Amino acid sequence: MNSSSQLGFDALLASADQANRKRQVERETGHLPSTIAEALPFYRGLIESHHAAMLAADEAEAMRLKEEAYRLAKRLNGGERGVLADENAPGCVLERKAAAPGAVPLWGQRGDFLITLGSMRVRVGMDGLFGICRFGIWPGMRAHAIDYDRPFLSETGFRSFLGIHADLVPEMTPETFAQTILTSFVERNLRGRLVRINREHHPKPEAEEA
Repeated sequence: MNSSSQLGFDALLASADQANRKRQVERETGHLPSTIAEALPFYRGLIESHHAAMLAADEAEAMRLKEEAYRLAKRLNGGERGVLADENAPGCVLERKAAAPGAVPLWGQRGDFLITLGSMRVRVGMDGLFGICRFGIWPGMRAHAIDYDRPFLSETGFRSFLGIHADLVPEMTPETFAQTILTSFVERNLRGRLVRINREHHPKPEAEEA
């Protein structure tokens, strides 16, 4: 086989492979919306169903719905990967438009909310269906200090919680989950004693930043 014939054969194989991938994606995602306008209400429904599954401690159903969200984003992305590649990627658009700023989110909904443990105020950031912990049941969570002159969970005023391993508990809400995780961290990791936030991590006054 000469070089030109080989190139033609390679192109034929590549074309067949691409066609097979498209058929596979269509089999997996053909039942899902194909535009953002149609996908948004569908995605909100996924969140509500995921929330109900989490409250019922139905791990299999909750994980199925997480995978359905990824299939939806993949369909909107033309069957390609990179559904979270940038702020305009389908997964990011869906998650951003379904966010609940300031309010305690539903399970599966990205959000930021305030909780208080004793005298410590914490701003909690919680991942949604597209969070980094895709293959785990519990979402990733971040704790940010509010009062930098008061003791906190860390010397930096920040602490992330990823890859949490625990059984589902019926009727546990995202707020209760956050309170439980932070309380356990203080008791076990800090032995019940919060720490001072180093001054180098305090927010700088606007005059200094200018």
